[in-house]
Amino acid sequence: MSDATSTTPACPPVTSPDLTTFARVDALGLRVDAQQIWPDKAILFCSLLTVDDRCPRCGAGGRVHDQVLRRFTHLPVGRRPTWLSVRVPRFRCDGCGRVWRHSLKTVARPRSKLTRAADWWALCQVVLDHTPISGVAAVLDVSWDTAHTAVTDVGTQLLIDHPGRLDGVEVVGVDEHAWRHTRKGDKYVTVIIDLTPIRDDTGPARLLDLVEGRSKKAFKTWLEAQTDQFRARVAIVAMDGFTGFKTAAAEAVPDATAVMDPFYAEVLVMTM
Repeated sequence: MSDATSTTPACPPVTSPDLTTFARVDALGLRVDAQQIWPDKAILFCSLLTVDDRCPRCGAGGRVHDQVLRRFTHLPVGRRPTWLSVRVPRFRCDGCGRVWRHSLKTVARPRSKLTRAADWWALCQVVLDHTPISGVAAVLDVSWDTAHTAVTDVGTQLLIDHPGRLDGVEVVGVDEHAWRHTRKGDKYVTVIIDLTPIRDDTGPARLLDLVEGRSKKAFKTWLEAQTDQFRARVAIVAMDGFTGFKTAAAEAVPDATAVMDPFYAEVLVMTM
């Protein structure tokens, strides 16, 4: 029985096999033209779904001058690394003679080696599934630095810098995450998330911030940097067993209830 107020998506239609949609490259503005499959990796050869040949300088139409190939790391299929080899046209303007390469802004961030879909997957693995950066890098078959850059850049651009991200936050979750497994730099990062949608059953948890280090000071400094209105609205702080987080919450948001382990926050709230 259908429910007009339900947020559950309708059952998708049964269609013919389509590698473009299955691999989620259509959302990047690409189509899959061919594939090359190994037991431990895959390459999908892609081209642009739509082509804009207007000159970025004068607006006149251009002619295809040549083509170049760009390779991006994409979503893994299972645990098999998958790359996109994208055929990118270069144009020569009929008006001013300028030569330019077609934009790939729908495919990846500037200078990124990962597709936008892979960026988002990596961020979700770290923030929601607590996968170490090294684990994400291994599945994607990229360097630790590449995975780290994707997670921090996308987390900042899409989540942390999102206007109004702190509006309506009443349940804060805080947890430490093993950020790196090397001797260089701080090993841990403090992950701060909004668990209010979990309590209200309105959606998934949302990333609020990533703070380098794991200490009372790191979490307390973050809380004290927020507005008085934000701190007054926080009713629950869910955390792991690290006493530094509990002390920071007690001092910065003394009226909030401390809950051990953010994964059980929903269970506690349901009994309130």
